[in-house]
Amino acid sequence: MSGLNGGVGAARTDSGGARGDERQAVPADAVPNTAAGILKAAEQLVPVLRERADEIEQARTLPAEVVELLRGTGVFRMGWAREWGGPELTSMEQTHVVETLARGDASAAWAAVIGANTGLIANFLDQGVVKEVYPRLDMVTAGVLAPAGHAERVPGGYRLTGRWSFGSGIAHSDWVTSGAFVFQDGEPYASPDGSNPHESRQFIVPCVNVEVVGNWDTTGLRGTGSSDYTMTDVFVPESHTFTFWEARGRRSPLAQPESYMRPLCGVPLGTARAALDHAREVALSRVDRMTGTAWKDSRRVQVALAECEADLNASRAGVYGAMSRQWEVLAAGGTLDDLTVEERAASPLAWRHAFRTARSVVERLYDLLQTWSIGHGSVLDRALRDTATMCQNLTAQEAVLESVGAYLLGGTPRFRISLGLDV
Repeated sequence: MSGLNGGVGAARTDSGGARGDERQAVPADAVPNTAAGILKAAEQLVPVLRERADEIEQARTLPAEVVELLRGTGVFRMGWAREWGGPELTSMEQTHVVETLARGDASAAWAAVIGANTGLIANFLDQGVVKEVYPRLDMVTAGVLAPAGHAERVPGGYRLTGRWSFGSGIAHSDWVTSGAFVFQDGEPYASPDGSNPHESRQFIVPCVNVEVVGNWDTTGLRGTGSSDYTMTDVFVPESHTFTFWEARGRRSPLAQPESYMRPLCGVPLGTARAALDHAREVALSRVDRMTGTAWKDSRRVQVALAECEADLNASRAGVYGAMSRQWEVLAAGGTLDDLTVEERAASPLAWRHAFRTARSVVERLYDLLQTWSIGHGSVLDRALRDTATMCQNLTAQEAVLESVGAYLLGGTPRFRISLGLDV
């Protein structure tokens, strides 16, 4: 997962619950709870997000009203399983919702997909504490999965200390999940079954236990508020820890180690779609002042727009094609191991390609519109900065190519979770 703005967070405590009870602006029974309903609400929110894009950027986190508008679409609940009352959207449906929101504002879509991981996390938590931790479907879990913390084993649980970077959405979160290496008596703790010489886990704590470092001031995705955060000697009960390698809920296509990674590529796809729509609108109304030729009749414009459409459509088809095949196998009761090597490799490659293609499309459109692009806060200016920033996420990096290449050659991938491979 990956942020935030704000000053230092609330004081740490060793107990306490989520803070979202007083923030439910839309009654829970009025929030859409089907794929069609959530998508329709997301589509209706797009123009509102566009209108508030400047405000979101300036705040460096999502304004409270925007968070509640997102909550009202049902996006935060879309990963919840049906047995908990959730809509259990497929990964394809979730990605489509995220794409739609990104057409309005990339930061809002990024924060939305992070918050939507809450229902997926419930698949890996001790099932006896799920309702205790998440009494409502529309709560938000933020945090960083990388094991940047130190968790000391103590009776009944752990004492967690550390600093984590890029905690997207913490300013409006109810719970925070953080990765940490486990220690006992100050020494690295090995998994009892011998599978891991130094065990790491995820630790979920109430947001009031977290102190936020207000250091999110970036080129793009400014509204995600992805600040660092710290915890010091916070007690975490054993039942509030989990790993993505042990699903504790019903076996399902969403109870998979990499399920939380799938919809994130909807952000670049939706951002590039909005940029293309804007460029096309400009081209339909603009006339070259030097020649008097309408842009819509210009070969340069026609070719550029068509090439960008082709690249984005192909990238999007790759994402949904790989995702649909994976879902087909898992929904039939299979596992990720039942995919062919090429099918398993297709998803992380498609994710990375979506990020990189979106950035390329936006860069070409920026050049196409020339000085119409350069105004700070213009559609292309923001898209250029947002896609440049989101491409620094690990899912868009060369580590994906390296890991998938190693997997295809029978080697040991470094970024194993992107392939759903056990540690």
